[in-house]
Amino acid sequence: MRIATLQLAPKLGDVEGNIRRANELLRSGKVLGGAGIGLDILRPNILVLPELALTGYNFPSLEAIKPYLEPVGTGPSAQWAKDTARRYQCKVCVGYPEVEKSDAEGSDSQAETYYNSLLVVDENGEVLVNYRKTFLYYTDETWAAEGDAKRSFHELTFSKSHEQQALSAKVATSFGICMDINPYKFETPWTAYEFANRVLDSKSELVILSMAWLTSLAREELDALDGEPDLDTFNYWIQRFMPLIRKKLRHDANFDGEDPQAGKKIIIVFANRSGEEEGVEGTDPAKYAGTSAVIAVTQRPSLSGETSARDGNSGEESDGNESGENDTSSFDVKILCRDMVGATEQGICFADTTADPKMVFGLVKASKN
Repeated sequence: MRIATLQLAPKLGDVEGNIRRANELLRSGKVLGGAGIGLDILRPNILVLPELALTGYNFPSLEAIKPYLEPVGTGPSAQWAKDTARRYQCKVCVGYPEVEKSDAEGSDSQAETYYNSLLVVDENGEVLVNYRKTFLYYTDETWAAEGDAKRSFHELTFSKSHEQQALSAKVATSFGICMDINPYKFETPWTAYEFANRVLDSKSELVILSMAWLTSLAREELDALDGEPDLDTFNYWIQRFMPLIRKKLRHDANFDGEDPQAGKKIIIVFANRSGEEEGVEGTDPAKYAGTSAVIAVTQRPSLSGETSARDGNSGEESDGNESGENDTSSFDVKILCRDMVGATEQGICFADTTADPKMVFGLVKASKN
């Protein structure tokens, strides 16, 4: 599978300008050896954009975001997604602010409910999925309602070629938006791992995350990265998926056709934004972490019976994983990073899941002391 994310720094409320910028980056946004390579050359199966990608994120109130709300499948974000999907013949996922209208009981007027949503369209521009953010960040709570976690799962159908035949494969996919991977309201236990456990229980093979994830780095620290990723943020994201690392993956087949008896894998797509936006009056600007990435968590039977720790460190935290059918102690578990872009960059993060990874991380066993 070929996967692309578009990391950009949208300006708050400048939908037309953000659309122009997105189109420019898709035409020449992947930099390899100093040469721009656009989406028409990369030919991804799916393109994922950040949370509220074309409107900007840091709206302080319902009044501020109301001019940019869109019903499902209509409005500038939806139209852009449809046009882009048809142009590049790929599925497109775009974050947008949604308004749902319904008849108000006992009234001639319509009631409105607002959501922070992710729209997914197919290669023909038809709507496949409309996922609504379930765990809200405090900025969302000023205008949005909570979505339903049950709507986060969908089977996506991808075409593939095999011995000159056109085939299709259904890929079990979980969708999330940014805060969804955190503990609910930061009140539930860290080890509840609500989102990651839903991914595991649903036997998903692909995870799509649309994000507007903030960084704790100061402006000077971000500038000093000089095109490098924010690895503290990346490490945090990985830690929020510990159930996929510490427990056995449950899907029965790999979407790329690899024998599941030889090992299983799950692809996670982190599509974040970069740049900064002005904060509410009297607050600092909101700075975003960028660092969009496509990774694979792989589990293969280990000859030594121990998890590998040769190639890096994905964290040492234990989630209280039980032994038995969920135990991965007899598996070689690795995190394969297919591609990752810098914290401040704008452009395409691209991964072919059949190609060699750019980085490999293994597990460091927790100390028993």
